[in-house]
Amino acid sequence: MAERGRGWARAVRGLLLDVSGVLYDSGADGGVPIAGSVEAVRRIKASGLKLQLCTNETQATRESFVRKLRALGFDIAVAQVTAPAPAACHLLRERGLRPHLLVHDDLVPEFAEIDKTNPNCVVLGDAAENFTYANLNEAFRLLIGMEKPVLISLGKGRYYKETDGLKLDVGAYMKALEYACDIQAEVVGKPSKRFFESALAELGVPPEQAIMIGDDIVNDVGGAQQCGMRALQVRTGKFRPSDENHPEVKPDAYVNNLAEAVDIILQEL
Repeated sequence: MAERGRGWARAVRGLLLDVSGVLYDSGADGGVPIAGSVEAVRRIKASGLKLQLCTNETQATRESFVRKLRALGFDIAVAQVTAPAPAACHLLRERGLRPHLLVHDDLVPEFAEIDKTNPNCVVLGDAAENFTYANLNEAFRLLIGMEKPVLISLGKGRYYKETDGLKLDVGAYMKALEYACDIQAEVVGKPSKRFFESALAELGVPPEQAIMIGDDIVNDVGGAQQCGMRALQVRTGKFRPSDENHPEVKPDAYVNNLAEAVDIILQEL
């Protein structure tokens, strides 16, 4: 059962959910839902609670991502997904930046309306098989050649879980470029405060009435708590027992899975 009492479950009007590791484990075959998660999403929607997915997914456009979720049984609309690529496009337009993209092939359409000629920044996403030495070196050369190098990273996760095991995430490659170029990346996505604030705005609920549920102790739980939200860590996805001894981040509760969290929250409504 969840620890630390149930005070965290009271006065909730909306839920932000991480996706990979909370709703499903991704994989080359499209992934598999985590036990009880499809029904948990259905129960959230039936309860009248507001729901928004807050994901660092950068291997697909939101449209194709939602198609995959619906194929797995989740009743989700595109407008219910807050993802880094649209936020990055807004930032690029706002600042007149022209990106060199080092992202997954399936994410490229998100940047179709963005000017990419004569790049003056690098945008880094979870490029998976595109994280070759040649591609990383090309990004490095562009950055090192800029008078004021700008590296925008669509997240800073260290790793995530797929059906065949843990996989390196974008944060590992972000750190490599930061080190090589002696710069600091601008992170769009969790745990960025601006990203969580955007998700809350789309949810339409103030932080003190929202709960974030995720499997990443730093990016999901820590990021949400810094915005004034309550945050739970599920023991699914990338969760590891050592997370429960994290020196800086302490979730409002641990739950075994999304279904357990939803049971407790709905009992308090």
